[in-house]
Amino acid sequence: MNNIEKPTMSNPIHFFAFCGGIGLIGLAPGTAGTLFGILVWWLTLDAGFLIQSLMAIIFLTAGIWICGKCAKDLNVHDHPGIVWDEMATMFTILLFQPMSWQNWLLAFILFRIFDIWKPWPISFLDKRVSGGLGIMLDDIAAGAATVFTCILWRFYF
Repeated sequence: MNNIEKPTMSNPIHFFAFCGGIGLIGLAPGTAGTLFGILVWWLTLDAGFLIQSLMAIIFLTAGIWICGKCAKDLNVHDHPGIVWDEMATMFTILLFQPMSWQNWLLAFILFRIFDIWKPWPISFLDKRVSGGLGIMLDDIAAGAATVFTCILWRFYF
């Protein structure tokens, strides 16, 4: 049986993986991390699409190492408080959304549904891919499903 360690916010890896402690929120840390992704997106709007795109690439790729290292430190596959994956994915999803709070809200709701429900192939990735890549990949797949569903929504409604 694994002994799950407690995160230490003085450890930079834990600090990033838990998005500065947001993942320590007792109720719905994944939702809190997703909301944090929206906040980071909003705070970087003036940076422009190119800079935000580069940030998204950095967030997603760095997240593989950050989440994997933190999970290894804590001796657990995917600690619920590791919310870097939700933050980075929501930030990336918003790159593909028209600029309106209604589109952001739809993307937020859909992402949370896909991330929690984990329909196939998200569930497959969640169960079969381990380490930091696995932690990030199921959220990235949920993000792709979100973007696709948002496009369909705008096309048909």
